[in-house]
Amino acid sequence: MPLYEHVFLARQDASAQQVEELTAQIKGVIEQMGGKVEKTENWGLRSLTYRMNKNRKAHFTLLNINAPAAVVSEIERLERINEDVIRYLTVRVDELEAGPSAILRKSDRDERRGDRDDRRGDRDDRPRGRRDRDDRPRRDDSVAAAETETE
Repeated sequence: MPLYEHVFLARQDASAQQVEELTAQIKGVIEQMGGKVEKTENWGLRSLTYRMNKNRKAHFTLLNINAPAAVVSEIERLERINEDVIRYLTVRVDELEAGPSAILRKSDRDERRGDRDDRRGDRDDRPRGRRDRDDRPRRDDSVAAAETETE
């Protein structure tokens, strides 16, 4: 059977429990139609790059699916009907990723790094739009000419 990675975005107003119920409903449809869900990842509430249907954030969920194409078309049909789903994307892959996805690996790495705000120094104190070279004192041409004459 073909392998798919399926990601859907649920509205920011939906609670985590509602997203889990929606995920369980989709998994039930997949298994009922003869498919298998290899892995499920909840990426949590994340900011969107741009507003979609008046939402600035969304709950992201990834499903790794091993199922026929008819199953994928059915879950996409159900997601089009469901008002809680903002967007979805299904991609056919050659093989499924065994470990955690890149999104979860990045969030784990960020947690291990800890809070790095201490290292910023006073970069945030500078007015925006100015560069370091604008803050340097400029040498007057007469001073530069005088220095070259003494050398």
